[in-house]
Amino acid sequence: MDVELLSKYMYIASVVATYWVISILTVFVNKALLSSETVNLDAPLFVTWFQCIVSVVICLILSKLSIWFPKYVKFPIGDPYNKETIKKILPLSILFTGMIASNNLCLKYVGVAFYYVGRSLTTVFNVFFTYLILGQKTSLKCILCCGFIVAGFWLGVDQENVAGSLSVVGTILGVIGSLTLSLYSIHTKRVLPAVNQDIWLLSYYNNVYSVFLFIPLMLINGEHWVVYNYDKLGELFFWSAMIIGGICGLAIGYVTALQIKVTSPLTHNVSGTAKACAQTVLATYWFNEHKSLLWWTSNIIVLSSSAAYARFRQLDLSAEYKAEKPQQKV
Repeated sequence: MDVELLSKYMYIASVVATYWVISILTVFVNKALLSSETVNLDAPLFVTWFQCIVSVVICLILSKLSIWFPKYVKFPIGDPYNKETIKKILPLSILFTGMIASNNLCLKYVGVAFYYVGRSLTTVFNVFFTYLILGQKTSLKCILCCGFIVAGFWLGVDQENVAGSLSVVGTILGVIGSLTLSLYSIHTKRVLPAVNQDIWLLSYYNNVYSVFLFIPLMLINGEHWVVYNYDKLGELFFWSAMIIGGICGLAIGYVTALQIKVTSPLTHNVSGTAKACAQTVLATYWFNEHKSLLWWTSNIIVLSSSAAYARFRQLDLSAEYKAEKPQQKV
């Protein structure tokens, strides 16, 4: 094999492996922060808010480094406090805040093993809102895949109930997380031109605005008193874990974009599906959970249907592109 080609494959493999490690680590770290007996802090919104602060601080550091060392560090320069910027980005940031809040709240109430199934309806909402908002139709094969995802989701919920580990609140939050993620993804396409298609600048703005948006939510939820009376507030371990959680939150955004860049959106979806499978197996082993055959069947249905949807969607887009190409030449 050509050395250059081998080097390219090794680089792609390292990116995919990094995505897997950081993605799984982020879920486990957040689970520990949100519901472990070691941390034991009943303030999920505060945890999420602090992660946004860490992300903003990292972005500010990278921004300064890009000015001081432009040859080595690249980071977009932007002003999140500009009136026009706020007007354009804030509606998306509200969705972003709802998305990360509901995802972390879901993870607080459900196990890591069930987390993927609990949030598996994103694809279904994508199809629904893409048609409702953008007027784009989806092929029958993709709609059938969505039907199987819903069936797998309900089977998973049923089996969690049978096992006595079902959290209705966590499941509802998972559905809300899927819904907000879908709306966020669709609305992002409309907002990206306002930041010159720069995902990192958009991420920076979203985290800055979320820092402010979370404050009234925390106050309404009474988390300021919970944090004030928290007995580990002065411990290094707690703040180290919180900072690691914040770094993971920003890192997952970076490696996700990097994986799409070095592979393709389809490969990213397949990688994400395979990662979810590994994450589920690892979670059942780590937390010593014994699941029924039907429970595993629900996971297989959701995972395989999601992978099939990604493949069918890719084929549909390829066919649309080929159909449009001759028209462009004419």
